[in-house]
Amino acid sequence: MTAFKTIDDLDVAGKTVLVRGDLNVPMKDGTVTDTTRLDRLAPTLIELADKGAKVVVMSHLGRPKGQRNLDFTLRPLAGALSTALGGRPVAFAEDCVGPVAQAAVDALAPGGFLVLENLRFYAEEEKNDPGFCQKLAALGDLYVNDAFSTSHRAHASTEGLAHHMPAAAGRLMQQEVEALSKALEAPERPVMAVVGGAKISTKLELLGNLVKKVDMLALGGGMANTFLYAGGTDVGASLCEKDMAEEARSIMQTAKDAGCEILLPEDGVVAGKFEAGAPNDTVGVAAIPGDQMMLDVGAKSADMLAGRMDACKTVVWNGPLGAFEIEPFDAGTNTVAQHAADLTKAGKLLTVAGGGDTVAALAKAGVGDDFSYVSTAGGAFLEWLEGKDLPGVAAIRK
Repeated sequence: MTAFKTIDDLDVAGKTVLVRGDLNVPMKDGTVTDTTRLDRLAPTLIELADKGAKVVVMSHLGRPKGQRNLDFTLRPLAGALSTALGGRPVAFAEDCVGPVAQAAVDALAPGGFLVLENLRFYAEEEKNDPGFCQKLAALGDLYVNDAFSTSHRAHASTEGLAHHMPAAAGRLMQQEVEALSKALEAPERPVMAVVGGAKISTKLELLGNLVKKVDMLALGGGMANTFLYAGGTDVGASLCEKDMAEEARSIMQTAKDAGCEILLPEDGVVAGKFEAGAPNDTVGVAAIPGDQMMLDVGAKSADMLAGRMDACKTVVWNGPLGAFEIEPFDAGTNTVAQHAADLTKAGKLLTVAGGGDTVAALAKAGVGDDFSYVSTAGGAFLEWLEGKDLPGVAAIRK
């Protein structure tokens, strides 16, 4: 993080610190159903409060489309955040700018916490409007961005505000950038990227960037079927983007030119139906029946990937190797993920993973806490892997 200011560079005692967090969490009937993002934000908030700051948390929730829509109010998040902070009280402001927000900030004692109402109740937030940035800046003295997960968006609270007041990265932002930098910018080699998921059309830029940076690219899921098809393999009724075959061949050529080896499944678990407990068989990829679909990599392929991983120092993981949601089509992902976790715990491998399905797949494999770093960032994680400069990160560089 030498290129960034962090909390260590700020004198926060007696100051009001505006913290951009990500409180855009899943909810049902007004109750948070997954507190991961709140739990990860809490250390930054507690550190700032313990140093004597007034801590004012800003966030969006959902897509209220620039209108005040109380279906998207952040009020329930104040209570949920209080729980994540170990029961410390968290106040709530009915607005995020203007007299109501200012009064709530003024009433806050040093060491206290306040959540502002949904930033996206104002269309100016997503437009990165300078006037809106100034209204936000008027509420505090310092700005801390601790929402890497929203840093691929150039919005007022994620990018614009950094140009209106002293700015730094929070601890979660710091962890994310350090972990991703270790994995891709200056990694210990050899580096393997594991990329799965349904389609290559949504990950063309990611694959094109990765093959220039890693030594091995292991492909799974429907994406692998498209590459097998592009190489002349009949994949039967498997999910396959046949119209993307030329793009797949182009990526294979780019990989060859860059000295990156692409690892494709050698065998697969096939079934006639995509449902739990469906009759299934394991066959070589050249023997997939015309009326069957490959729904997971086979045991031979999983063992091959685990063996290749033994020679690596760094692994970047995005996407499952099969239809992990349904047994028995989770076995390939589970086997390889558990092997990666064992190598990580033994100190032999740096493992960095991210993306929605990836987090769920690793949790299902029982290794969510065993990788070196698991990012909950989703889109921002993918754009980093694509080699893009994230506006929210760029804005807090020294």
